[in-house]
Amino acid sequence: MARSLWQNAGAASSLRAVVGYLAIACALAVAATTAAGAAEPAVVVPPPALDPAPPSSAGPQSIVLAGGCFWGMQAVYQHTKGVTAAVSGYAGGAKNAARYELVSTGTTGHAESEQVTFDPRQISLGKILQIYFSVAHNPTELNYQGPDAGSQYRSEIFYANAEQKRVAEAYIAQLDKAHVFAEPIVTKVGTLPGFYRAEEYHQDFAVRHPDYPYIVFNDLPKVENLKRLFPAYYRKAPVTVLASSKQTQ
Repeated sequence: MARSLWQNAGAASSLRAVVGYLAIACALAVAATTAAGAAEPAVVVPPPALDPAPPSSAGPQSIVLAGGCFWGMQAVYQHTKGVTAAVSGYAGGAKNAARYELVSTGTTGHAESEQVTFDPRQISLGKILQIYFSVAHNPTELNYQGPDAGSQYRSEIFYANAEQKRVAEAYIAQLDKAHVFAEPIVTKVGTLPGFYRAEEYHQDFAVRHPDYPYIVFNDLPKVENLKRLFPAYYRKAPVTVLASSKQTQ
């Protein structure tokens, strides 16, 4: 609800309307996060047993990950060494339904997702997934994360090829067998029918609005957990969508 109000505020034509929407959104964000607790706690998970090394000539790779609000997912991977781009978007549904106001209804089949592009010479697919299961989200929550509820906040890995599928499924089986989490992992593993970039006001949201209550309570702690649990893969300066777009031009 608070995030929908932010969208309306961005489209409002008058300063008074913007201020009003933001006041309501901030109050709702604080209330929601207080009621549900702050960010999902990080869990120490072992690295995947199956994590094949890529060929020495391998170029950049991408995988699409869904795990709650894409603001937090993006923030985590923007601070991860070896990631060259982290773009928020929608996956799992049709192209014509890939709009925030529609996805937010939970009826489109889409999940808020992050397209993570990385250099396999610096970070492996397995490490990307270890961070995903450890600090980016809670993989035992079915169709919700923290204060956000609905199928659009589900946990799902959208693989791009057979090897990504094999690594993801093997890792989930490994973690479940080891009883790393108190509850079973509910993360889905599915093909990627298409990834549709989210609206520009969603991109780099945590970087541009670090004081926004939702970010403070839910997402900045995830970045701190990345720094604490994966110090070798943490970078202080995030790679933003704007910066990564310039690099590919």
